[in-house]
Amino acid sequence: MHTVITENDESIWEDQTGFLYHFPKRYRKYLTPGTEVIYYKGKIKKAEFRDKRLSDDPHYFAKAVIGKVYPDKQSAKGDFFATIEGYASFNIPVLAKQNEEFLEVIPDSQRSNYWRNGVREITRETYNLILSHIKPEQISEQEAIYNDGDYNDTEISLESGSEGTEKKQYVTVYERDPKYRKQAIAIHGTNCAACGFNFGQFYGDYADGFIHIHHINPVSEFDTPKAINPEKDLIPLCANCHSVIHRKKSNTLTIQELVHMINQQVRTD
Repeated sequence: MHTVITENDESIWEDQTGFLYHFPKRYRKYLTPGTEVIYYKGKIKKAEFRDKRLSDDPHYFAKAVIGKVYPDKQSAKGDFFATIEGYASFNIPVLAKQNEEFLEVIPDSQRSNYWRNGVREITRETYNLILSHIKPEQISEQEAIYNDGDYNDTEISLESGSEGTEKKQYVTVYERDPKYRKQAIAIHGTNCAACGFNFGQFYGDYADGFIHIHHINPVSEFDTPKAINPEKDLIPLCANCHSVIHRKKSNTLTIQELVHMINQQVRTD
């Protein structure tokens, strides 16, 4: 399946380009794992967004693949979000209209409202046609860059295993990858999986959304780089629980062991 997904300059959706894409449940059938998508922006409405776009006109600006799809726990309407894989941005815009003709085929029944659809199924031929207007060297085959202002560099030191070994190079690569961090938070939320602490609830808006992300299997034990599954390999922990789980370099506690320790203390008190 092939689909166009719209990213607006201003949106009620908490999307992160190249990482996560939120959408109403009516589009669920168009966005399934493995769907090849092309990112689209409509005509510019506010000049303040000009430096964040490739063109003022409606255009396509990236391609990607839908990863896993999850129910959006923050939505009361049954909406969903998808993880994004294989994101590759275009260095130049591919205009939606070429030689007075739209690249997308507009059904007669949707002439008046076609462009209102934020998600639009297209044929493989249309998908290839859009990509044919850009050269391979004008596509940046790399992950999106997201400036996560609430990332805590001290998390990098929270690891187990011997210091200074060659394996440690993988710690920095994976701990600092904002893609996995953002996807893990979207999937698991920001409550500590061990004690339930929530920074936003305790400190207010300033700390809302902040949480450490823990690798269930210590990355320092990786013999080679491996793909991370944010659903199964990562879990949110508050700073205290994350520190305790890594307190002894030779032994990373499991979540179950940490929860048991907490419950033991609660029963003792």
